[in-house]
Amino acid sequence: MRKLLIVDDEDGVRSLVRMTLDSDTYQIFEASGGQEALELAREHHPDLVLLDVMLPDLSGIEICRQLKADPLMSSTSIVMLTAKAQHGDLGDAEEAGADDYFTKPFSPIALMQKVETILGSAS
Repeated sequence: MRKLLIVDDEDGVRSLVRMTLDSDTYQIFEASGGQEALELAREHHPDLVLLDVMLPDLSGIEICRQLKADPLMSSTSIVMLTAKAQHGDLGDAEEAGADDYFTKPFSPIALMQKVETILGSAS
């Protein structure tokens, strides 16, 4: 079973992502803030982190940097999930080590396809 960590300070976004991806294929964890996200990531070692850029305590960019700098977490795939889609934002995410970038609002089907592409379809 693949592990996913959804990090977003908006309950509705986390719920939508969970409902979209909820299946026997994934074990899903949720965090509403940066510190909580770091703790859950280090405890559960998710295969994929769907990470909002704008969080109340730490930015998603900073969380991405910290996870990618951690030898135990550096291979974790990180997809930035955000409404910020300017060219500079994409560069910041790439520089921090993000594997991909997904813009809100998003199509649940497109999100599911993105996750399956990154993790590979479970058979």
